[in-house]
Amino acid sequence: MAKIIAVVNQKGGVGKTTTTVNITAALNGLGKRVLLCDFDPQANATSGMGVDKNTASPNVYDVLINGADPARAVVTTKYGDVLPSNKALAGAGIEMIAIENREKLLKGALDALADSYDYIFIDCPPSLELLTVNALCAAHSLLVPVQCEYYALEGLSDLLSTVRLIKRGLNPPLALEGVLLTMFDSRTNLSLQVAEEVKRHFPGQVFATVIPRNVRLSEAPSHGKPISAYDPYSRGAEAYRLLAEEMSGT
Repeated sequence: MAKIIAVVNQKGGVGKTTTTVNITAALNGLGKRVLLCDFDPQANATSGMGVDKNTASPNVYDVLINGADPARAVVTTKYGDVLPSNKALAGAGIEMIAIENREKLLKGALDALADSYDYIFIDCPPSLELLTVNALCAAHSLLVPVQCEYYALEGLSDLLSTVRLIKRGLNPPLALEGVLLTMFDSRTNLSLQVAEEVKRHFPGQVFATVIPRNVRLSEAPSHGKPISAYDPYSRGAEAYRLLAEEMSGT
């Protein structure tokens, strides 16, 4: 039975999609059965795994709104399996309002797939609307990437308030998997200060592995590959390998 982890932070540009794609590929490289559920209408995680977001059909929108079979929507790649997204998902939040049990639609789809995987990662959109609520209701835990820059903790209180509401009413067992420091530059005092501040806010809940600022990491998506395939010897690839080992206990 898969552990379902939502990768979430309503702040954009913090490394959510980069982390979802690369932790999927890194755990797949360790021999784990991993599914990436792309739940962002921008579908960057879909293309980052080498899947064409314009032709992938059925996709997660069809599963949620049109009742497509989740197993039929899964695309197998060399780096792990993908439940693809596309821009149609942008309107799903409005369409879901009329559907009974609307907060649990994604949970139903992923529960149907869970026996086939060790891990399922959900790449969430950068907001706290109904799509993210669905992801948090489907997940066992959440992984929060935090960029090592000014205002790193801005907005995290809103996220944690939403998590508290969901735990209270919709998904009581939801836990924090961990906070992941991203875009870390050890040469700057700012990165070091932000890291200290995050550790002070989340004692014992920050991953030991830190994701460095790395040009190769930002180049990889344009080639439709995770960093482990694009440049396996880069600092970014090494960091996600270490994170996979930390998460899986290997």
